[in-house]
Amino acid sequence: MHNPRLFLSRVGFFSKSGLLPWYATNPPDLSQSFWGRAHKGDFTSVTVKKHPSRQKYQKKQRHFRSLEDSWQERLADVVTPLWRLSYEEQLKVKFEAQKKIIQRLESSLRVLHGVSGRVAAPHSEGLRCHLHPIIPSPIIDGYRNKSTFSVNRSPDGNPKTVGYYLGTWRDGNIVCVPCSHLKNIPEKHSQVAQYYEVFLRQSSVEPCLLFHEGGHWRELTVRTNSQGHTMAIITFHPQGLSQEELCVQKVTLRDFFTKGPGAVCELTSLYFQESTMTRCSHEQSPYQLLFGEPHIFEDLLGLKVRISPDAFFQINTAGAELLYQTIGELSGVDSNTILLDICCGTGVIGLSLAQRASQVLGIELVEQAVEDARWTAAFNGVTNCEFHAGRAEKILPQLLKSQEDEKLTVAVVNPARAGLHYQVVQAIRNCRAIQRLVFVSCKPHGESTRNFIEEPLVSYMRH
Repeated sequence: MHNPRLFLSRVGFFSKSGLLPWYATNPPDLSQSFWGRAHKGDFTSVTVKKHPSRQKYQKKQRHFRSLEDSWQERLADVVTPLWRLSYEEQLKVKFEAQKKIIQRLESSLRVLHGVSGRVAAPHSEGLRCHLHPIIPSPIIDGYRNKSTFSVNRSPDGNPKTVGYYLGTWRDGNIVCVPCSHLKNIPEKHSQVAQYYEVFLRQSSVEPCLLFHEGGHWRELTVRTNSQGHTMAIITFHPQGLSQEELCVQKVTLRDFFTKGPGAVCELTSLYFQESTMTRCSHEQSPYQLLFGEPHIFEDLLGLKVRISPDAFFQINTAGAELLYQTIGELSGVDSNTILLDICCGTGVIGLSLAQRASQVLGIELVEQAVEDARWTAAFNGVTNCEFHAGRAEKILPQLLKSQEDEKLTVAVVNPARAGLHYQVVQAIRNCRAIQRLVFVSCKPHGESTRNFIEEPLVSYMRH
């Protein structure tokens, strides 16, 4: 499965002046009407409409009611819902899905224009913005450079099973299914997951399935690079264990992957994190290096990039190179440009464009990622980049105030699935120096597109 993270950067929203309702007054409540329709534009529903013969199959997929399909097939239907189609068919389905999302978004923006008292944009059967063809990924199988595996009961009831979940916590029907068959998982990731399961089943310490029920061993994250280096990160709930007891478990885990059966995985590094929460950062609970190198490195667009265990990096490295090249083309960055790289992760977008720009300013919440970006800049001799750690809604307004008015400012935003904080949207909208915005999204039918509908309304209500 190709996992595109590019949405509005391939859509010319900003080529049509006056289309975005930044100054709407008396805005209507569009959230329920728009989002109820927008979520119908996901890949699964488009597959059903485009391939009616699969409609019965898709219903079984959503509700996990099929008794005929194997657990492996059912997991594939959830994790890689288009796996039964050829790659060419997948791209067609995804293109139609993007088109429907844009059509609905444009429709809602026209409503906002009408309410604001402006002349509504003329209705058109086609799109008012330009939707480019999807750029194919150079690698379509085993492309993930990071995978996170859960621990829970298998369909046959074994609680020491490593894989992905099927079912829901609400319905109480969660099972953990091994995932080595999935097309997007590399063999190395599957191998490490299988040996972690071997380790769990010979361990005297129980896994932690629910925090309040006790247990200790939790999820596994595997990161790899194009050179074949492998980093494994294992989380562990300490419960009431003493430091001496924790030390015993760390040594047991380390020995398994260095001297025991797990040595065949040839890990480059093994991290251990004590965690009493579902997810926590390095600052909340430090990653402890049990052996090996502290970082993993990747070569990308002529840069040597450092990646810490906590840092975000694009899942498909080969696809990321095409993504960053496309962002560069859309951004129009030149020697008179200040580039704002918002939610910059390890800073690769800004660093890859630094030679063209006057200055690059990156903002990232995860401190380890900011340290990686600074290291990468120094190692590669990039001197016109600054990276700031913290919340974008706090840092961005101050950065924008300090910029020279005569410099053209281009903003690239690459938020998580939850989208941008409303204060970030407001700061971007209020900065007249920003002449171009490239918005990158891994889930265009989800939360991030709320920024284009709801955030102007939130801003209006707060004023």
